[in-house]
Amino acid sequence: TLYDADPLDAALRWEEEGARWLHVVDLDGAKAGEPANLDHVRRIAAAVNIPIQLGGGLRDSRKVEQAISAGVERVILGTAAVRDPDMAEAIAAAHPGRVVASVDARAGKVAAEGWTEASASGPAEVIARLSQRGVERFVYTPVEVDGLMEGPDVDSLAGLASSTEAEIIYSGGVGELADLEALASLGLANVTGVIVGRALYERRFGVKLNPETQVVATL
Repeated sequence: TLYDADPLDAALRWEEEGARWLHVVDLDGAKAGEPANLDHVRRIAAAVNIPIQLGGGLRDSRKVEQAISAGVERVILGTAAVRDPDMAEAIAAAHPGRVVASVDARAGKVAAEGWTEASASGPAEVIARLSQRGVERFVYTPVEVDGLMEGPDVDSLAGLASSTEAEIIYSGGVGELADLEALASLGLANVTGVIVGRALYERRFGVKLNPETQVVATL
């Protein structure tokens, strides 16, 4: 589904409404295995005054450097981090505090390559392994609920968060404000953010909330 003809329009809208972070996904880059929309990322980074975290096709140190040079604050490693923890460790050491590993799970196992391949490891195992390599922050997405806007998987998130001290950003299934309230009510200190995408584009609710609430808008 196409929403904005220019992603910069969406970025400026979310910033104006009060978003504190932008979560940008290069979908073409994720399919190609290398960034494909860095020109758009540069435009967004130059136009907004809020930090950006970027994922999609960042599978080696050179691509990460290109993304950071484009103006993003954080880079998200997906398949690359799962398959090559040594590389993830090197990138995390080179860019302290700026590396996020994406952990997507289907049926309790981590999925890679755009969710088409399942690994033998569970999300807690992958997070533990990468935490030992210096990765401090993770985006956790239960694939089964992502994009449906029918509610987050609070049970799997609670179990995962209790198994690690690493910082977790949750993504998947948020369709209304009550979903954010349910996530907040878990009281998980290491769950520091929630990514919201489709629900914002379809105006289920807006970014303009009370000052204590943080919504991360997705492009």
